[in-house]
Amino acid sequence: MIKNEAKIKNPLIEAVREQLEHRALWLYYLTDEAKKKGLDPYDFAADAIRRCGHFNGQNLVYKGKTDSLKGLKKTLFTKPAQWVFEMDIIDVQDDRFELKFHYCPLVKAWQKAGCTDEEIRVLCDLAMCGDRGIGDKYGAELDLPMTIGNGDDICHLIYHK
Repeated sequence: MIKNEAKIKNPLIEAVREQLEHRALWLYYLTDEAKKKGLDPYDFAADAIRRCGHFNGQNLVYKGKTDSLKGLKKTLFTKPAQWVFEMDIIDVQDDRFELKFHYCPLVKAWQKAGCTDEEIRVLCDLAMCGDRGIGDKYGAELDLPMTIGNGDDICHLIYHK
């Protein structure tokens, strides 16, 4: 059983989380409708979401004026993002960036929608294709030793070149 409860209860942070939940519902409903039509979401969703990550990643590299992973921290994993995902920055270097999320609004949306733990696991993996795509634009790979969507207590992300 997936555990995913927010500790930060600030109204502004909760409003941002609701926007992320809405995005997560799109992914769920798109993949659910695809399955109803006999399509495998992995046949299209992973590539589409990674492509979106490439778009976002390119903009982040441009905004930060660097492909250093320190730049990724400055442009994407800002203080507000840290509050929304209740994240801890573990290590940030030019070629390595490690962080841990203690809460995921996307998983919360899928839980509210009544998704099974297995559906959440798949949706989480698909959603992380965006983060993998961002990593591509920084010349980095993303390792995910733990994810909330897999039932772990945290999402543990490690970008490395």
